[in-house]
Amino acid sequence: MKISKANAPHYIWGDRCDGWHLVQQPELSVIHERMPPHTAEVRHYHHQARQLFFVLTGTAELEVDGELHTLGPQEGCEVPPGVPHQMKNVSSGDVEFLVVSHPQTRGDRVEAPPLAEPKKD
Repeated sequence: MKISKANAPHYIWGDRCDGWHLVQQPELSVIHERMPPHTAEVRHYHHQARQLFFVLTGTAELEVDGELHTLGPQEGCEVPPGVPHQMKNVSSGDVEFLVVSHPQTRGDRVEAPPLAEPKKD
C-alpha cells in the first residue's frame, strides 16, 4: 500500500508538533514528524527501542547523552536504547524529519532530567 502524509494516521504532540505514522508495527515504527520553530520534545530515553532521527528539511538540534548534534537536510543520528536524548528546533523555520524505531516505542519511554549545557559536536 502506498503511504504518505496525506493518508497516514496523524497526531499532534507537544503543544503544536505533528506526527504521521508511516509504519506502525510492534517490531518497527516509522514516523514523519514536523516541529515548528522554537519547539522541543521532552528529554527521555527508551529501555528497548533503538532510534534513527533523519532530517528531511530544515535544521534540528539533537542532544544525545550530553552531546549536541546539529542535523541539516539528509543528515541523521542513531540513538541506542538506554541513552537520554532530546530533539529541538531552535531555528526560525519548520523542521521535518523521520524517526525510525526498532521496536516501536509505545510504553517504552522514560523521562530523563534536563541538561544544563550539552557539549556541541
